[in-house]
Amino acid sequence: MEKQFLIDDFKIGESWRLFKIMGEFVEGVEALHHIGPAVSIFGSARVKPDDPIYKKTETIAALFAKNNFAVITGGGGGVMEAANKGAAEAGGVSIGMNIVLPFEQKPNRFSNVKLEFKYFFIRKVMFIKYASAYIILPGGFGTMDELFEAVTLIQTHRIKPLPVVMVGSDFWSGLLEWIKSRLLAEKRISPEDIYILQVMDEPEEIVETVKKLLVI
Repeated sequence: MEKQFLIDDFKIGESWRLFKIMGEFVEGVEALHHIGPAVSIFGSARVKPDDPIYKKTETIAALFAKNNFAVITGGGGGVMEAANKGAAEAGGVSIGMNIVLPFEQKPNRFSNVKLEFKYFFIRKVMFIKYASAYIILPGGFGTMDELFEAVTLIQTHRIKPLPVVMVGSDFWSGLLEWIKSRLLAEKRISPEDIYILQVMDEPEEIVETVKKLLVI
C-alpha cells in the first residue's frame, strides 16, 4: 500500500508539472507576441567586457536596434550581456530570457524586458518562435546547441527558413570546413544544407544581410 501511495503521489507531481510548463509558455507568449521583428543573439557567457567579441556584440546589437529589430538573448553575462547592453543603449527593445541554473547564469542588468525560465526547452521555443534571424557569436556547448537546433529545424522544414549568421570567420572556419569535408563529403547532409549557414565578420554586413533576406 505504501509503495502504491508513493507511485500515485509521483503521478500527481508529474501532472502538476504540466501546469508549470504551460504557465511558462503562456508567460513567454504574453510577453513577446507584440515585439515585431527580432534577432536572437547567442555566444559565450564567459566573455569579459574587455574582450573584442564583447565589443563587437555590442555594436551588432546596437545596429539591429537602430534598424527596428528587438534583440533577444539568454539574459546572462558575456555575449548575452553585451547584446542586451548594445540594444538598450541604442534605445531598442532588449529582451533577456534567463534560465534558472545552480551556477554560471546570472541575469544581466541591461535587458528592459525580462523573463525567467525553469525549463530549457520552453526557453528554446521562445528563441525560435520570435526570431527573424539567429546571430551566433563564439561560444561553448550551449551556443553550439542553439546553432545546430536552428539548423536542424530549418533543414527539416519544421520552421520557416531564417538567416543563421556565424560571426567570426577565424572562430567558425574550422567547423565549417569539417562540415564540408565530413558531413557533406560523406553524404550525411545535402549540398543545399550548407547554405543555411553564413559566416560574416563585419557588423554592418550582418545587419544589411538580414534586412535584405527579410525584405525589411
